[in-house]
Amino acid sequence: MFCLRQVCLFTLRHYQARTLSSDLLLSQINSCTHEDEVFSLVGRNKARLSEKHVGIALNMLWQLQKKKPLLLRTNDYVRNHSQFLTLCILAENKVEHMEDEAIVDTLYSILRLNVEDHDSLAAALVTEAWKRLERLSLPALSKFALCLYKQRRHFSPVIGKVAHIVDMKLNSIQDIRILSVLMISISDVISQSFRDRLLQKAGQLLEEKDEVHFNYAKRILQFLQNVKLRYHPLLEKCNKIFLKSASRLDIHSISLIFGLYEQLGFDNAEFRLVAKQLLSETIDDYYDPETFAKLFFTLGPMAGSRVRERLLVTAVRMAEEFSSHQVLVILKTMQKMKCRNSHLLKKMASILHKHLDSYHVLQLVKLAQYLVVLRCHNLELFAKLKMLLFGFLKSSVIPADTAAIIRVLAMLPSFQVEEIIINKAAAVLPQCRLHHLNCIATAVVKWNHYDQLHWQNSSELCVKLLQKLNDCGFQRLQKANNLNLLLEELTHVNGEWFAEVLSEETMAMCQRLIDQITWANVLQLSFFLIKTNHRCPSLLDRIASVTVENIDKIHPFEIYFILFLFSAVNYDPPANEEFFESCIQHLISNLSCFETHHLVLLGHVLAVAGYFPPVLITRIFNVSFLSKLDAQLEVLPDTLKQRVRSRLMKLNRAVCLECPEFHIPWFHEPYCQRVFRNSSSRINPLRQYVHRMLIEILGGSHYARISVLTPYYYEIDFECILDENKKPLSYMAQNIPLDDVEGIHLRCDIKDEGRKALPPGAQRIALEFLDSKAFSKDSRHLKGEPALKKRHLEMLGYRVVQIPHFEWNSMVLSTKGEQLEYLRKHLYGVQ
Repeated sequence: MFCLRQVCLFTLRHYQARTLSSDLLLSQINSCTHEDEVFSLVGRNKARLSEKHVGIALNMLWQLQKKKPLLLRTNDYVRNHSQFLTLCILAENKVEHMEDEAIVDTLYSILRLNVEDHDSLAAALVTEAWKRLERLSLPALSKFALCLYKQRRHFSPVIGKVAHIVDMKLNSIQDIRILSVLMISISDVISQSFRDRLLQKAGQLLEEKDEVHFNYAKRILQFLQNVKLRYHPLLEKCNKIFLKSASRLDIHSISLIFGLYEQLGFDNAEFRLVAKQLLSETIDDYYDPETFAKLFFTLGPMAGSRVRERLLVTAVRMAEEFSSHQVLVILKTMQKMKCRNSHLLKKMASILHKHLDSYHVLQLVKLAQYLVVLRCHNLELFAKLKMLLFGFLKSSVIPADTAAIIRVLAMLPSFQVEEIIINKAAAVLPQCRLHHLNCIATAVVKWNHYDQLHWQNSSELCVKLLQKLNDCGFQRLQKANNLNLLLEELTHVNGEWFAEVLSEETMAMCQRLIDQITWANVLQLSFFLIKTNHRCPSLLDRIASVTVENIDKIHPFEIYFILFLFSAVNYDPPANEEFFESCIQHLISNLSCFETHHLVLLGHVLAVAGYFPPVLITRIFNVSFLSKLDAQLEVLPDTLKQRVRSRLMKLNRAVCLECPEFHIPWFHEPYCQRVFRNSSSRINPLRQYVHRMLIEILGGSHYARISVLTPYYYEIDFECILDENKKPLSYMAQNIPLDDVEGIHLRCDIKDEGRKALPPGAQRIALEFLDSKAFSKDSRHLKGEPALKKRHLEMLGYRVVQIPHFEWNSMVLSTKGEQLEYLRKHLYGVQ
């Protein structure tokens, strides 16, 4: 008994000493302030290191790196240290004894230290965590999922298992941090219904939390990018989080957010303003190539002239230091800025030679596109680009890559087409989607048009290829049985080949799939009809009925585009009043969803359709609103800025003419004068020809005016005045100067000149020639804008005579005499 007691006491003392020693070692590891301290402890205590010590030591190495600025981190030093290898071997040997969270933490730490994905320790940790997947806590599960995502295991079975667990436990997830990590990690293996549940859950958690870290919102954006979905409710919530967190955003976060917004087709002027102010104040802090490239990408397109010049000068000075990726970023941004700074462009072209071989095929395609748009003239650079692209084309087996290479080769200057390109295109056609077929067709048509096919039988081969393109396009359309997939393919399809060859068949297929139109795809279908300028009553009626039935499920911003379609093609569905009133009521209830410039665009769309909601009109024509609009316009892209200013003018004109009860003043006189002074409009031969005919019909040049500006700055082709007996009145008799036939005559006072009271019974005639742009495709129905102009001209006292192109160019009017008689009948109102 005494001996047994002695053994027990010895064992207890030994265990306590080891525990105290172990606790002391853990405490020492946790107290380290430098990597070498950790390695020193590991080297001295190899024999006593447990699985817990190993896990804590690896985690501490990452935590020490994490505290350092990105550019000062020493991951290479850590990974190459002999004691790091010791830790990895020990961890791999003890992995089965580690706790669940320790396995995940260790995996996360070594991946953040840039250990190779195929490293044996990483593989062992993944395998062990997979075995314990079901019992991992939600925080550990999200961290493990993130590790798998960083290892690019996007489609692996283990990610599928993670997605299944998330699906089962989704209702119990109450932390947006955990959910956001899981969302981006499993985004490639989820169904559409599961995706929708995730979006709904994320929106709910964002709504419930008063304070959400902007990193979680960034992850939500990354998820939307991964699933290629522009989901406005979440985008708006994330944007509000970014605005609240503006003071904590650095250049890396801001550039990432701008990049995600660009890819998602989302923009926010308020965030642009905040970002511009933040970056402009700290512009001198960005002196290394990486951060400067991000600054250039973010600030360049919205910078004022002085800041823009500083950015360009700095880019030239720093050019030699840019990496291959940063050169692409600079060129892409120059294209967005429409900046053709010759000094910077030459500098970029000169340093590209050393980077060309490092680009993969799609980067080369983008690079070639940027250089062409920026009008680079470095022939040596283009020659090397052609050689590299041609090499990639020969070995390409991916239809999308092949189509992209052929498309960009057609853009390059002085490119001589070889027969192998035509053969390669022909071989890949059966596997191509509509967008890829369109790219190849556009290239072949261009080469044929500019006579760039110089080998024997080139014309015959080209004709055969175009015929095969047409056949493949028709076959792909005829096989379509899912409207969602068809609309996805049609998103990026445009150009003459599609319009001439496949447009009609595509419309027929959409009509065959009309029962598949739902509230979820009505926006994509509207986009397609807007882009192709089609006025298809059956599709439009279906869109209207689905919209009214599901008005509460459709985001207000999507309603705007649906209304834009109906307004643009000037179509009234059967329940026209119900359709417009339902949409307008939904929009008015959600005006907060719209930015200031979007409200202007919305107001114009409704005005074209003849609707002027008082709440919207009084909100827009308000001094504080217009001041806010002016500020936001400064950071919008030039094209959008010009469009918004033009639409505001047109809306102002429409309100003045159609809703005088609002007492909105006409304040666009200076704007209109500036626009017309800067325009280079010349009178085309057709106008001159018709003007001579009008002179002949009316009896003299003083009876007809050409290119006339009316009050509120409508330009009309011809104007004349007929008295009550249908006799022309001379402009000279009224002391109105005649216009110069060589150009538009701009009156000094557009409101008063020529607007003196006419004799009783007299009437002004506005004669307008309408080209194909005034009508929907394959239709003789007037579009919204020309119909609005006619309505307004009649309000200004004109009798409007519109001459459609299909009548004037018809065989019926093939002679001058027939044309004269046609004009005479329309002028004098003879039936």
